[in-house]
Amino acid sequence: MNRRVVHTRGGSPADVLTVIEEPEPAAPERGQALIRTTAFPVHPGDLQAVGAYSGAAAEPVPVGVEATGVAAAIGPDTHVAPGVEIGSRVTVFPQPGAWSQWIVADAEVAVAVPDELSDEVAAQLLANPLTTVMLRCEAQDYLAFGYDGCLVQTAAGSSVGRLVTGVCRFHSFALVNVVRSERGAAELRKRSRTCRSCRQSIRAGLRRSAGRRRADGECGLRPDRREAGGEPSGSADAGREAGHGLIAEEPIPVHASTLLSKSLTLRGKNIVGGWRSEASAERRASDIATAKQIALGLTDQLDVAAAYGLDELAEAVGRHRRCPSTAWSLSLIVGGAPGARPYRCAPFRPTKRPSRREGSQWCPRQDSNLRPSA
Repeated sequence: MNRRVVHTRGGSPADVLTVIEEPEPAAPERGQALIRTTAFPVHPGDLQAVGAYSGAAAEPVPVGVEATGVAAAIGPDTHVAPGVEIGSRVTVFPQPGAWSQWIVADAEVAVAVPDELSDEVAAQLLANPLTTVMLRCEAQDYLAFGYDGCLVQTAAGSSVGRLVTGVCRFHSFALVNVVRSERGAAELRKRSRTCRSCRQSIRAGLRRSAGRRRADGECGLRPDRREAGGEPSGSADAGREAGHGLIAEEPIPVHASTLLSKSLTLRGKNIVGGWRSEASAERRASDIATAKQIALGLTDQLDVAAAYGLDELAEAVGRHRRCPSTAWSLSLIVGGAPGARPYRCAPFRPTKRPSRREGSQWCPRQDSNLRPSA
Protein backbone atom coordinates (compact mmCIF):
# COMPACT_ATOMS: atom_id res chain seq x y z
CA MET A 1 0.00 0.00 0.00
CA ASN A 2 1.18 3.51 -0.84
CA ARG A 3 0.23 6.56 1.20
CA ARG A 4 0.66 10.01 -0.29
CA VAL A 5 -0.30 13.61 0.48
CA VAL A 6 -2.77 15.29 -1.90
CA HIS A 7 -5.35 18.06 -2.11
CA THR A 8 -8.34 18.72 -4.35
CA ARG A 9 -8.76 22.47 -3.82
CA GLY A 10 -6.78 25.49 -2.73
CA GLY A 11 -6.81 26.95 0.75
CA SER A 12 -5.02 26.68 4.05
CA PRO A 13 -2.73 23.62 3.82
CA ALA A 14 -3.77 22.49 7.29
CA ASP A 15 -7.37 22.35 6.07
CA VAL A 16 -7.06 20.95 2.54
CA LEU A 17 -4.13 18.53 2.67
CA THR A 18 -5.05 14.90 3.21
CA VAL A 19 -3.35 11.50 3.12
CA ILE A 20 -4.81 8.88 0.78
CA GLU A 21 -4.02 5.20 0.33
CA GLU A 22 -3.63 3.47 -3.01
CA PRO A 23 -1.84 0.44 -4.46
CA GLU A 24 1.93 0.56 -4.72
CA PRO A 25 3.26 1.83 -8.07
CA ALA A 26 4.05 -0.62 -10.85
CA ALA A 27 7.62 -1.46 -11.78
CA PRO A 28 9.51 1.51 -13.27
CA GLU A 29 9.85 1.79 -17.01
CA ARG A 30 12.87 2.89 -19.00
CA GLY A 31 14.22 6.19 -17.68
CA GLN A 32 12.50 5.79 -14.30
CA ALA A 33 13.42 4.73 -10.78
CA LEU A 34 11.17 3.51 -7.97
CA ILE A 35 12.03 5.19 -4.66
CA ARG A 36 10.89 4.08 -1.21
CA THR A 37 10.69 7.38 0.63
CA THR A 38 12.07 7.80 4.15
CA ALA A 39 11.79 11.58 4.65
CA PHE A 40 10.74 14.74 2.87
CA PRO A 41 11.02 18.43 3.82
CA VAL A 42 8.26 21.00 4.15
CA HIS A 43 9.41 23.94 2.02
CA PRO A 44 7.52 27.26 2.06
CA GLY A 45 6.96 26.92 -1.69
CA ASP A 46 5.19 23.58 -1.19
CA LEU A 47 2.55 25.19 0.99
CA GLN A 48 2.33 28.34 -1.16
CA ALA A 49 1.43 26.19 -4.17
CA VAL A 50 -1.39 24.59 -2.19
CA GLY A 51 -2.74 27.95 -1.03
CA ALA A 52 -2.57 29.45 -4.52
CA TYR A 53 -4.38 26.56 -6.24
CA SER A 54 -7.56 27.85 -7.86
CA GLY A 55 -10.77 25.97 -8.42
CA ALA A 56 -11.46 22.32 -7.67
CA ALA A 57 -9.53 19.38 -9.11
CA ALA A 58 -11.21 16.35 -10.64
CA GLU A 59 -8.31 14.17 -9.48
CA PRO A 60 -6.19 14.50 -6.31
CA VAL A 61 -3.29 16.91 -6.81
CA PRO A 62 0.08 15.65 -5.49
CA VAL A 63 2.28 17.78 -3.24
CA GLY A 64 6.02 18.31 -2.77
CA VAL A 65 9.11 18.45 -4.97
CA GLU A 66 11.92 16.93 -2.86
CA ALA A 67 12.36 13.71 -0.89
CA THR A 68 14.97 11.19 0.15
CA GLY A 69 14.76 7.43 0.31
CA VAL A 70 16.09 4.16 -1.06
CA ALA A 71 16.15 3.09 -4.70
CA ALA A 72 13.93 -0.01 -4.80
CA ALA A 73 14.04 -0.60 -8.57
CA ILE A 74 15.48 0.97 -11.71
CA GLY A 75 13.90 0.73 -15.14
CA PRO A 76 15.57 -1.30 -17.91
CA ASP A 77 18.34 0.36 -19.93
CA THR A 78 18.19 3.41 -17.66
CA HIS A 79 21.12 5.75 -17.20
CA VAL A 80 21.54 6.87 -13.60
CA ALA A 81 23.89 9.22 -11.77
CA PRO A 82 27.09 7.83 -10.19
CA GLY A 83 26.35 6.00 -6.96
CA VAL A 84 22.67 5.40 -7.74
CA GLU A 85 21.85 1.68 -7.69
CA ILE A 86 19.23 -0.62 -6.23
CA GLY A 87 19.44 -0.38 -2.45
CA SER A 88 21.34 2.91 -2.40
CA ARG A 89 20.14 6.05 -0.65
CA VAL A 90 19.02 8.78 -3.03
CA THR A 91 17.41 12.21 -3.00
CA VAL A 92 15.09 13.31 -5.80
CA PHE A 93 14.54 16.92 -6.93
CA PRO A 94 12.63 18.41 -8.65
CA GLN A 95 10.06 15.63 -8.41
CA PRO A 96 6.34 16.53 -8.40
CA GLY A 97 4.41 14.51 -5.84
CA ALA A 98 7.42 13.87 -3.60
CA TRP A 99 5.25 13.69 -0.47
CA SER A 100 4.56 10.00 -0.94
CA GLN A 101 5.77 6.72 0.51
CA TRP A 102 6.61 5.45 -2.98
CA ILE A 103 7.75 7.61 -5.89
CA VAL A 104 8.22 6.68 -9.53
CA ALA A 105 10.74 9.37 -10.44
CA ASP A 106 12.62 10.34 -13.55
CA ALA A 107 15.96 8.63 -13.09
CA GLU A 108 17.86 11.78 -14.00
CA VAL A 109 16.58 13.61 -10.90
CA ALA A 110 17.80 10.88 -8.51
CA VAL A 111 21.07 11.78 -6.80
CA ALA A 112 23.17 9.55 -4.55
CA VAL A 113 23.25 10.66 -0.90
CA PRO A 114 26.62 10.89 0.90
CA ASP A 115 26.89 8.39 3.76
CA GLU A 116 27.70 11.20 6.18
CA LEU A 117 24.19 12.68 5.96
CA SER A 118 21.17 11.51 7.94
CA ASP A 119 17.84 11.13 6.18
CA GLU A 120 16.50 14.34 7.72
CA VAL A 121 19.42 16.32 6.28
CA ALA A 122 19.49 14.34 3.02
CA ALA A 123 15.87 15.36 2.45
CA GLN A 124 17.19 18.94 2.14
CA LEU A 125 20.19 17.99 0.00
CA LEU A 126 19.20 19.66 -3.27
CA ALA A 127 16.52 22.38 -3.26
CA ASN A 128 18.14 24.88 -0.89
CA PRO A 129 21.80 24.12 -1.72
CA LEU A 130 21.02 24.36 -5.45
CA THR A 131 19.26 27.67 -4.83
CA THR A 132 22.43 28.82 -3.07
CA VAL A 133 24.51 27.76 -6.09
CA MET A 134 22.15 29.67 -8.39
CA LEU A 135 22.32 32.84 -6.28
CA ARG A 136 26.09 32.67 -5.95
CA CYS A 137 26.39 32.48 -9.75
CA GLU A 138 23.92 35.35 -10.12
CA ALA A 139 25.98 37.52 -7.79
CA GLN A 140 29.27 36.63 -9.43
CA ASP A 141 27.89 37.54 -12.87
CA TYR A 142 27.43 41.13 -11.71
CA LEU A 143 30.58 43.00 -12.74
CA ALA A 144 30.94 45.14 -9.61
CA PHE A 145 30.68 42.18 -7.25
CA GLY A 146 34.09 41.21 -5.96
CA TYR A 147 35.66 44.59 -6.76
CA ASP A 148 34.05 47.68 -5.24
CA GLY A 149 30.61 46.10 -4.93
CA CYS A 150 29.00 44.01 -2.25
CA LEU A 151 26.19 41.51 -1.81
CA VAL A 152 23.12 42.52 0.21
CA GLN A 153 20.89 39.66 1.34
CA THR A 154 17.48 40.00 2.96
CA ALA A 155 15.83 37.16 4.90
CA ALA A 156 19.37 36.23 5.91
CA GLY A 157 18.10 34.00 8.70
CA SER A 158 16.15 31.75 6.34
CA SER A 159 17.29 28.28 5.31
CA VAL A 160 18.74 29.56 2.02
CA GLY A 161 20.07 32.74 3.63
CA ARG A 162 22.22 30.82 6.10
CA LEU A 163 23.72 28.73 3.29
CA VAL A 164 24.47 31.85 1.23
CA THR A 165 26.20 33.34 4.28
CA GLY A 166 28.33 30.23 4.69
CA VAL A 167 29.38 30.21 1.03
CA CYS A 168 30.21 33.93 1.12
CA ARG A 169 32.32 33.47 4.25
CA PHE A 170 34.20 30.62 2.59
CA HIS A 171 35.07 32.82 -0.40
CA SER A 172 35.55 36.06 1.60
CA PHE A 173 32.80 37.85 -0.32
CA ALA A 174 31.61 41.24 0.90
CA LEU A 175 28.19 40.48 2.39
CA VAL A 176 25.58 42.55 4.22
CA ASN A 177 22.85 40.46 5.87
CA VAL A 178 19.44 41.96 6.62
CA VAL A 179 16.90 40.49 9.04
CA ARG A 180 13.61 41.80 10.38
CA SER A 181 14.39 41.98 14.08
CA GLU A 182 17.09 42.10 16.71
CA ARG A 183 16.10 38.56 17.61
CA GLY A 184 16.96 37.47 14.08
CA ALA A 185 20.28 39.31 14.27
CA ALA A 186 21.07 37.60 17.58
CA GLU A 187 20.39 34.20 16.03
CA LEU A 188 22.74 34.99 13.14
CA ARG A 189 25.45 36.06 15.57
CA LYS A 190 25.19 32.67 17.27
CA ARG A 191 25.76 30.94 13.95
CA SER A 192 28.45 33.26 12.59
CA ARG A 193 31.09 35.11 14.55
CA THR A 194 31.26 37.78 11.82
CA CYS A 195 27.61 38.87 12.01
CA ARG A 196 26.87 42.33 13.36
CA SER A 197 23.57 44.10 13.86
CA CYS A 198 22.52 47.65 13.08
CA ARG A 199 19.48 49.28 14.66
CA GLN A 200 19.41 52.04 12.05
CA SER A 201 17.01 52.15 9.12
CA ILE A 202 17.74 49.75 6.31
CA ARG A 203 19.05 52.52 4.05
CA ALA A 204 21.33 53.96 6.70
CA GLY A 205 22.54 50.52 7.69
CA LEU A 206 23.39 49.60 4.12
CA ARG A 207 25.29 52.82 3.59
CA ARG A 208 27.28 52.28 6.76
CA SER A 209 28.05 48.61 6.09
CA ALA A 210 28.66 48.84 2.36
CA GLY A 211 30.45 52.17 2.61
CA ARG A 212 33.52 50.48 4.03
CA ARG A 213 34.13 49.15 0.51
CA ARG A 214 33.04 52.23 -1.49
CA ALA A 215 29.90 50.54 -2.84
CA ASP A 216 29.49 51.96 -6.34
CA GLY A 217 27.48 48.85 -7.14
CA GLU A 218 25.65 46.21 -5.18
CA CYS A 219 23.93 42.93 -5.90
CA GLY A 220 20.88 42.10 -3.81
CA LEU A 221 19.21 38.78 -3.04
CA ARG A 222 15.67 39.24 -1.74
CA PRO A 223 13.27 36.41 -0.97
CA ASP A 224 11.08 38.58 1.28
CA ARG A 225 9.93 42.05 0.30
CA ARG A 226 9.01 43.04 3.84
CA GLU A 227 12.64 43.40 4.81
CA ALA A 228 13.55 45.80 2.03
CA GLY A 229 12.06 48.82 3.78
CA GLY A 230 11.25 50.54 0.48
CA GLU A 231 12.74 50.62 -2.98
CA PRO A 232 15.64 48.31 -3.77
CA SER A 233 19.26 49.36 -4.16
CA GLY A 234 18.91 52.26 -1.78
CA SER A 235 22.62 52.69 -1.07
CA ALA A 236 24.36 52.33 -4.43
CA ASP A 237 24.52 54.14 -7.74
CA ALA A 238 23.97 50.91 -9.66
CA GLY A 239 22.99 47.39 -8.87
CA ARG A 240 21.26 44.14 -9.66
CA GLU A 241 18.51 42.55 -7.62
CA ALA A 242 17.62 38.86 -7.83
CA GLY A 243 14.36 37.69 -6.29
CA HIS A 244 14.08 34.00 -5.50
CA GLY A 245 11.14 33.51 -3.14
CA LEU A 246 7.55 34.41 -2.36
CA ILE A 247 7.57 34.62 1.41
CA ALA A 248 5.69 37.94 1.41
CA GLU A 249 2.81 39.07 -0.77
CA GLU A 250 3.73 42.76 -1.10
CA PRO A 251 4.57 44.06 -4.60
CA ILE A 252 8.08 45.24 -5.46
CA PRO A 253 8.13 49.03 -4.92
CA VAL A 254 10.30 50.46 -7.69
CA HIS A 255 9.94 54.00 -9.02
CA ALA A 256 10.88 54.69 -12.64
CA SER A 257 13.57 57.16 -11.53
CA THR A 258 15.26 54.38 -9.55
CA LEU A 259 15.56 52.17 -12.61
CA LEU A 260 16.85 55.01 -14.80
CA SER A 261 19.12 57.01 -12.54
CA LYS A 262 20.65 54.08 -10.66
CA SER A 263 20.99 51.59 -13.53
CA LEU A 264 19.09 49.01 -11.53
CA THR A 265 18.41 45.53 -12.91
CA LEU A 266 15.67 43.27 -11.50
CA ARG A 267 15.81 39.53 -12.12
CA GLY A 268 13.75 36.57 -10.96
CA LYS A 269 15.31 33.16 -10.31
CA ASN A 270 13.46 29.88 -9.83
CA ILE A 271 15.34 26.69 -9.10
CA VAL A 272 12.25 24.46 -9.51
CA GLY A 273 11.05 25.66 -12.89
CA GLY A 274 14.10 27.10 -14.61
CA TRP A 275 17.19 25.15 -13.61
CA ARG A 276 16.35 21.74 -15.07
CA SER A 277 15.08 23.12 -18.39
CA GLU A 278 17.66 25.87 -18.90
CA ALA A 279 20.92 24.34 -17.65
CA SER A 280 22.88 21.83 -19.72
CA ALA A 281 23.44 18.30 -18.43
CA GLU A 282 27.06 19.16 -17.67
CA ARG A 283 26.05 22.27 -15.75
CA ARG A 284 23.43 20.38 -13.76
CA ALA A 285 25.98 17.72 -12.81
CA SER A 286 28.41 20.42 -11.69
CA ASP A 287 25.71 22.21 -9.70
CA ILE A 288 24.66 18.97 -7.99
CA ALA A 289 28.26 18.17 -7.05
CA THR A 290 28.56 21.65 -5.57
CA ALA A 291 25.26 21.29 -3.71
CA LYS A 292 26.56 18.10 -2.11
CA GLN A 293 29.69 19.90 -0.94
CA ILE A 294 27.58 22.71 0.50
CA ALA A 295 25.40 20.19 2.36
CA LEU A 296 28.47 18.40 3.74
CA GLY A 297 30.31 21.56 4.71
CA LEU A 298 27.33 23.45 6.12
CA THR A 299 25.35 20.62 7.67
CA ASP A 300 24.89 22.65 10.84
CA GLN A 301 22.92 25.20 8.80
CA LEU A 302 20.46 22.59 7.49
CA ASP A 303 18.26 22.70 10.56
CA VAL A 304 15.76 19.98 11.32
CA ALA A 305 13.36 21.70 13.69
CA ALA A 306 11.35 18.53 14.27
CA ALA A 307 10.58 15.13 12.75
CA TYR A 308 7.01 13.98 12.22
CA GLY A 309 5.30 10.85 11.02
CA LEU A 310 2.96 11.00 8.07
CA ASP A 311 0.00 10.73 10.45
CA GLU A 312 1.16 14.01 12.04
CA LEU A 313 0.98 16.00 8.81
CA ALA A 314 -1.47 18.60 10.14
CA GLU A 315 0.73 19.31 13.16
CA ALA A 316 3.84 19.67 10.98
CA VAL A 317 2.10 22.03 8.55
CA GLY A 318 0.74 24.07 11.44
CA ARG A 319 4.20 24.48 12.92
CA HIS A 320 5.58 25.56 9.56
CA ARG A 321 2.91 28.26 9.29
CA ARG A 322 3.94 29.67 12.67
CA CYS A 323 7.60 29.91 11.61
CA PRO A 324 8.06 29.42 7.83
CA SER A 325 11.77 30.29 7.57
CA THR A 326 13.00 26.77 8.32
CA ALA A 327 12.42 23.68 6.20
CA TRP A 328 11.22 20.91 8.50
CA SER A 329 11.71 17.27 7.70
CA LEU A 330 8.76 14.92 7.91
CA SER A 331 10.27 11.62 8.97
CA LEU A 332 8.39 8.75 7.32
CA ILE A 333 8.65 5.25 8.77
CA VAL A 334 7.88 3.16 5.70
CA GLY A 335 7.92 -0.64 5.71
CA GLY A 336 10.40 -2.66 7.73
CA ALA A 337 9.89 -3.97 11.24
CA PRO A 338 7.65 -2.06 13.68
CA GLY A 339 9.58 0.71 15.35
CA ALA A 340 12.13 0.97 12.54
CA ARG A 341 13.92 4.31 12.34
CA PRO A 342 15.24 6.37 9.43
CA TYR A 343 18.91 6.25 8.53
CA ARG A 344 21.22 7.81 11.11
CA CYS A 345 24.81 8.65 10.28
CA ALA A 346 27.94 8.31 12.35
CA PRO A 347 30.02 11.44 13.05
CA PHE A 348 32.10 12.61 10.10
CA ARG A 349 35.44 14.17 10.90
CA PRO A 350 37.21 15.68 7.90
CA THR A 351 40.95 15.87 8.35
CA LYS A 352 41.62 18.41 5.62
CA ARG A 353 39.83 20.63 3.15
CA PRO A 354 38.64 18.42 0.27
CA SER A 355 39.79 18.83 -3.29
CA ARG A 356 37.53 20.27 -6.00
CA ARG A 357 36.21 17.07 -7.43
CA GLU A 358 33.23 15.92 -9.51
CA GLY A 359 33.32 19.17 -11.48
CA SER A 360 32.38 21.18 -8.41
CA GLN A 361 32.59 24.96 -8.83
CA TRP A 362 33.43 25.61 -5.18
CA CYS A 363 33.53 23.38 -2.12
CA PRO A 364 32.74 25.19 1.15
CA ARG A 365 33.42 22.29 3.47
CA GLN A 366 34.35 23.59 6.89
CA ASP A 367 36.75 21.97 9.34
CA SER A 368 34.09 21.46 12.00
CA ASN A 369 32.52 18.04 12.53
CA LEU A 370 29.20 17.23 10.96
CA ARG A 371 26.55 16.67 13.60
CA PRO A 372 25.07 13.18 13.80
CA SER A 373 21.34 12.91 14.28
CA ALA A 374 20.16 12.25 17.80
